[in-house]
Amino acid sequence: MRTVLICVAVCVLVILAGCATTEQAAQKGEIRQYVYTDTGLWLIHDMNRPAPAVIKPGVESTQDVAGKAPSDAVVLFDGTGLSEWTDTKGGRSKWIMGDGYMECVKGSGYIQSRRKFGSCQLHVEFATPSRVQGSSQGRGNSGVFLMGQYEIQVLDSYNNRTYADGQCSALYGRAVPLVNASRGPGQWQSYDIIFHRPIFKGDKVVKKATFTVLHNGVVVHDHVVLQGGTGWKGQHAISDYEPHEDKGPISLQDHGNPVRYRNIWVRELAD
Repeated sequence: MRTVLICVAVCVLVILAGCATTEQAAQKGEIRQYVYTDTGLWLIHDMNRPAPAVIKPGVESTQDVAGKAPSDAVVLFDGTGLSEWTDTKGGRSKWIMGDGYMECVKGSGYIQSRRKFGSCQLHVEFATPSRVQGSSQGRGNSGVFLMGQYEIQVLDSYNNRTYADGQCSALYGRAVPLVNASRGPGQWQSYDIIFHRPIFKGDKVVKKATFTVLHNGVVVHDHVVLQGGTGWKGQHAISDYEPHEDKGPISLQDHGNPVRYRNIWVRELAD
């Protein structure tokens, strides 16, 4: 009985102390705000709020040496082999390996990742041929496709005029980049892409895809809503949205030019 009375007394003291603290805070005019989050309701600057996971950031590339991916990324190509890649039928690709890079071979067809992704952060590095041949769309042409569907154009756009929605870093046929941030032929360039996939309900798209793209560290698309597909349908026509699975491969285009790629990695994101 004595133990119970002591416990009750302690509880009362705690409550009174809490009331006193609240009263003092009110007297001092302290504002206490809360936020709703995916992990619950939290007081602003709450020390008990869950902290993010700790990862090891990647290493930036130079023209001579490819960088390293962050520790939580899915590495699709690190320059050592094509085990993460196939042709469009799931067989061995005819793209060739060089010294730390892979290179498109004319007529080899698209190459695509074995793994499939939806919304994600994608890092890709590429180099158009150092020997300049052709013009407009015939010069250093390739493409990076999210979900095997949505293309960010790869092209030698260094002193090379073409239609604006088909130049390097364009969302092909849909969105013109904010600036032309291209490096010269043969130099390594990079895309950092934040992509949120489209969502379909039956045959209709209920949430369109969005792209934020950095070309060589420069923002060229700032949360752009993709209004439809990027498939070529003729000289002045482009595809519309068509329902597809929630995840698809990362694809690289064979457009007949020996474009090179290196240091490709993905971090999956929530829709």
